[in-house]
Amino acid sequence: MAVAESGTSTPHPIPDKISETELRQPTQIIVREIVETLLLTFFIFWLVNSLVGRYRIDGSSMNPTLQNGQYLIINNVSYFLNEPQHGDVIVFHHPQSDLNLIKRVIGLPGDEIEIDNQQVTVNGVALDEPYIAEEPLYSYSGVVPENKFFVLGDNRNNSSDSHSWSFLPSENIVGKAMFIYWPPSDWDAVPHYGFQNEE
Repeated sequence: MAVAESGTSTPHPIPDKISETELRQPTQIIVREIVETLLLTFFIFWLVNSLVGRYRIDGSSMNPTLQNGQYLIINNVSYFLNEPQHGDVIVFHHPQSDLNLIKRVIGLPGDEIEIDNQQVTVNGVALDEPYIAEEPLYSYSGVVPENKFFVLGDNRNNSSDSHSWSFLPSENIVGKAMFIYWPPSDWDAVPHYGFQNEE
């Protein structure tokens, strides 16, 4: 049996120095991973902001449904495939200013709108509107043109809407109001009411 001599061991080669390439590689990997993470983060942020928007309620035109200071999530792609429906609560660009407004869709293209004796009528059918603050004290009559909509605030007598500035062009619509997310105590889905004769 061969016995190793005392105080000796199998030698292991030790490199004189680590190559510059080996030193640089971990740094390049870290930088690349940081860049990839940032690009992915920016892409996700862009995608989310393309699909949904955030909107702050300023004013009382949609009382009692929506309150001043509430923040909403808006679905920006709702109407790419489908047209707005009666009762939808939508955000849109004001046709005569730079403001963004939120109102309820009352008339679709071709609808005949009549507001008289504190009652809104669409195509001869009086609407049951449990969501309004009070009955309208004004009168209006008109037919909604093609590619336009008739919108009203739920706070009928304190709202700048189609009864005062006419019809809303379809291209001005931003999206459909979906959810109240702030303040947390008000978390809830935004109520959309289809007309009773469409149920």
